[in-house]
Amino acid sequence: MAILGIKKYLIGAVPGLLLGLWFGVNIGHDRPLWSNPFAEPSLSKRAQDVAEDVWRDAKKAARESLAD
Repeated sequence: MAILGIKKYLIGAVPGLLLGLWFGVNIGHDRPLWSNPFAEPSLSKRAQDVAEDVWRDAKKAARESLAD
């Protein structure tokens, strides 16, 4: 009887862990949940991300210099 309980636990835990890992990687990379976590972002997406970071840093530096 106890073996049946362990099987149910494993049948639920293994897919749960796999889906959790899949979703966690996508959340960490700021992607939609169901996208492929192993796909590399396109060159245009990477360039856009870098440009947004540069813009954010430039705004922060300008605000800090104007605050002084």
